[in-house]
Amino acid sequence: MKPTLVKGTRDFGPEQMSKRLFIFDTIRATFKRFGFLPLETPSMENLSTLMGKYGDEGDQLLFKILNSGDFAGSLAPEQLAAGSKAMLPKIAEKGLRYDLTVPFARYVVMSRHALTLPFKRYQMQPVWRADRPQKGRYREFYQCDADVVGTDSLLCEAEIVLMVHEVMRNLGIENFALKVNNRKILTGIAEFIDAPGMEGALAVAIDKLDKIGQDKVLDELRERGFSDSSITALLPMFTMQGSTNEVLEKLKNWLTTSETAQRGIAEIEEMLALVGQYGLENPKLELDVTLARGLSYYTGAIFEVKALGVSIGSISGGGRYDNLTSAFGTSERLSGVGISFGVDRIYDVMEELNLFPEGAGQGTQVLVVPFEESGRHVGLPLLASLRGAGIAAELYPDLSKVKKMLDYANAKRIPFVVLIGSEEVQTGQLAVKNMVTGEQQKMSADAIAAFVQAG
Repeated sequence: MKPTLVKGTRDFGPEQMSKRLFIFDTIRATFKRFGFLPLETPSMENLSTLMGKYGDEGDQLLFKILNSGDFAGSLAPEQLAAGSKAMLPKIAEKGLRYDLTVPFARYVVMSRHALTLPFKRYQMQPVWRADRPQKGRYREFYQCDADVVGTDSLLCEAEIVLMVHEVMRNLGIENFALKVNNRKILTGIAEFIDAPGMEGALAVAIDKLDKIGQDKVLDELRERGFSDSSITALLPMFTMQGSTNEVLEKLKNWLTTSETAQRGIAEIEEMLALVGQYGLENPKLELDVTLARGLSYYTGAIFEVKALGVSIGSISGGGRYDNLTSAFGTSERLSGVGISFGVDRIYDVMEELNLFPEGAGQGTQVLVVPFEESGRHVGLPLLASLRGAGIAAELYPDLSKVKKMLDYANAKRIPFVVLIGSEEVQTGQLAVKNMVTGEQQKMSADAIAAFVQAG
């Protein structure tokens, strides 16, 4: 039978993995510099942990794991007839994690007595969603999350702004926009236009502004039950252009009667002041009052990062949530704020813009090629010396034709080959061939590491 891949999953070959690891290593190094500690949770969670945390649609997208053994053995005919939803608790108790946030919340609740608050953690693991696969959307993909729980301080929001800038710039993605908003502003707008509690419906429609235009957004709002007077009151929202400070002033003047909105505006101002005190150069921050992701759980700041010049969706997002652990019945209120980087989309952006550094996919730097057995006596100590100097090196395992060994180096894009024939063994002067330029020169084994490092 011909082997196949599960739809929505992928293999990553060595070259792809080298580039992916460049992204992982860059993000991980930044997380560590900002004081976040590593955490991993199991791929499987109890369905009681996962269900009900992502809404009805999310529950449908959870991959459920059938119980071991005869999972349906105890089912009565009437239970089978009741359908899959009623049957599920009898045949599946576990599922693959849908995101990293709910497992993190579960960990915090279970480990609360041992945690020093505020608790800063980063987590870089795959998640699974039983979604319909399409371009840019997979059933298995990685998330790279960093969260702080146990503090309301807006310094944490400022740190996320700084961290996003550092990650993007270290990846070489200079042309990006970090859009920010605040849930309190959206709630205040809904109150101000006399549609309290309808910010969710408002946000869903406004989120389509770029795709369908203002007139059709207004039509959708009417369909969603917004009155003509509410829609008229909303119109100034569509003209909130200008610098971040200009938009903040316009919002203040427009939403004067909404205490909730004014609190959200004040939070953004404080966050921006803290970023300014840090001294961030050339910030790529944009206040976007139409930004409305994660409204089912975000209570304060909302973040979204987009790379400019490519037709790829957001590559990072996050926000402030006030009740991370309440879903698990804990009475302690633990506020937190976090950011998540989408490795797969970042990879696509960097490929499209050709941003991976030349050495990102590079494996072996030096191939040692002995022509005969005696050459191995020279080649193996050289191999140890090169690796000791931090140079990725390998020795061709078979005594084969020189052309075959050089073809191997070219196929793996190995830039340097050390040729060791009988003359090289006798003189101690080894032939070093640059596979890019074709140049070849003789030198002692001791000199090779410095020569390769010099490049």
